Amino acid sequence: MSRPDWPRSWSLDPRKIDGYLLDESHIEGGSKARFFKRFGFHLGEPLSLSSALLDHPTETSFVGETVSTRGDVKLIFEGAIIMPDGRAPRIRTVWRIDAKGHAHFVTAVPMT
Repeated sequence: MSRPDWPRSWSLDPRKIDGYLLDESHIEGGSKARFFKRFGFHLGEPLSLSSALLDHPTETSFVGETVSTRGDVKLIFEGAIIMPDGRAPRIRTVWRIDAKGHAHFVTAVPMT
């Protein structure tokens, strides 16, 4: 699949890390937190996971885009993410593109 117009910038709200992806009590993020923690990410170093996720789109495969009924464009990437313990499981990341062409992190989903 061809790549769409590339975003001007990529951003990730820190609350997505400590309040979702590394929060085992989060209803939707709990299983994701257990996944990421199993490979060495933890709340004590949230920037480590943020950096890995921000690198994911440039180091993996673009697999598609979706357009919602509201017109929101989301880009989807799949591939390995380097974990603190050196392993590299596959994940899918989803990014929402705003009207100015900036990408905002939506979610990460383990694939392995």
